[in-house]
Amino acid sequence: MESIRQLLREWERWSAELLESHLSYPVLAFFRSQHDNQSWLAALTSILDTSALVMVGLEGACVRQAQLTFAMARHAVVDLSLIFGVTPRWPEPDRLPPAQLTNLRSRLIAAGLRPKAGDEADQRLMELRTMYEPFIFALSTHFRLPLPPWVPESAVADNWQAGVSTPERGWMRTILPRRRGEGHF
Repeated sequence: MESIRQLLREWERWSAELLESHLSYPVLAFFRSQHDNQSWLAALTSILDTSALVMVGLEGACVRQAQLTFAMARHAVVDLSLIFGVTPRWPEPDRLPPAQLTNLRSRLIAAGLRPKAGDEADQRLMELRTMYEPFIFALSTHFRLPLPPWVPESAVADNWQAGVSTPERGWMRTILPRRRGEGHF
């Protein structure tokens, strides 16, 4: 759990730096990653999701650090929503329907973690989600950046592991010739 605490601390700092840079220079929000499956908004969303899950209850986890990270990351999405004049609205479809929440908890248990479950935990998670998901959805729509799922559908190789000729690599597969047996440029 120490690694989760350290990760949350680093993401709290990153969220503060993102807020400062994007408020000072709003044009930065329009810059795109060279990877079509990565964005500053997806990173911010993932850390908000993680913080919310830890705050709801993950046995042995660092709730206080999750609260600090959540507060800073939420501050960033709310202020950026104000700067860009977007109207918060609930994501459609729901990013975490009950079946996916059950799947998420099963994966956490399989990984050796003990998430809280039950109506009270579900209600608390929903309360936390309503504090940021309408803002991230509005920003996602405004910047045309996809939001990450709570539970990935399948294991996906990191960008550094996948070559251009790998079928799941976005737009580059359409412009570069595919050569048999090559895993990268």
